[in-house]
Amino acid sequence: MELRTLRYFVAVAEELHFGRAATRLHMSQPPLSRAIRQLEADVGALLFARSPAGVTLTAAGTVLLDEARALLDHADRVRVRVSAAAGAATITIGILGDGTDPGVARLAAAYRRHHPAIDIRVRDTDLTDPTCGLRAGLVDVALTRAPFDETALAVRALRTDPVGVVLRADDPLARRDGLRLAELSDRRWFQFPQGTDPIWQSYWNGGRPREGPEVRAVQECLHAVLWNGTVGLAPLGHDLPAELTVVPLIDMPPSRVVAVWNQGDTNPLIRSFIETATTAYRH
Repeated sequence: MELRTLRYFVAVAEELHFGRAATRLHMSQPPLSRAIRQLEADVGALLFARSPAGVTLTAAGTVLLDEARALLDHADRVRVRVSAAAGAATITIGILGDGTDPGVARLAAAYRRHHPAIDIRVRDTDLTDPTCGLRAGLVDVALTRAPFDETALAVRALRTDPVGVVLRADDPLARRDGLRLAELSDRRWFQFPQGTDPIWQSYWNGGRPREGPEVRAVQECLHAVLWNGTVGLAPLGHDLPAELTVVPLIDMPPSRVVAVWNQGDTNPLIRSFIETATTAYRH
């Protein structure tokens, strides 16, 4: 069994969908399907039960998933230790300015536990660069939110969060259980500066041009609502001051928490970080 094939298997087992697994692995579906069939031939057992509704793990597949994760984790530790011995023992992580995400704390603890010898540097970035300095070469990997321009980047989805609209607590709409974007069409929204990724800007503006004050950081967004009565979007579940509230948006696609790195970057520390992040955010 090759490690690459085991990574393919783990992706399919976690996604339970060949198409999504192929997207996650940045490959087309036919070679992925062939690799899984060859793996089943190698182990002499069906690993997935296939049906029009999708795939599920067989008993043999469940056992292999546990073993494959352990093997891949060990292989990543070997690569990281060798890199550390060669002097490549530093990884720089870009984090979008959102210190309240519990997934970050779980990931930090897990990575320190698995790789205590690695020097981890963190670059906290504002909302004007969703790739956290990745394109400029300032970081090796970024923890951020999609969508944004993914050209030449590799993206691993970690979690999805429903989105709501942030309002003053005394706003007439604040008492609603849910809202639609059309109900906010006459409101002023906070804006990101000119030159910000247009895909990113469009998402946080609800898919259409808006007018309103310019902001760069999460706290500036909150103050724009508090002081100017503007509205803006935010993932649900974040702690807000008592003067503000968030109302779920019924027709807004969820926000994806993702890990991003440059395609073709062979730094083994990145691979190890991505796999640790996938596990940390799954729990």
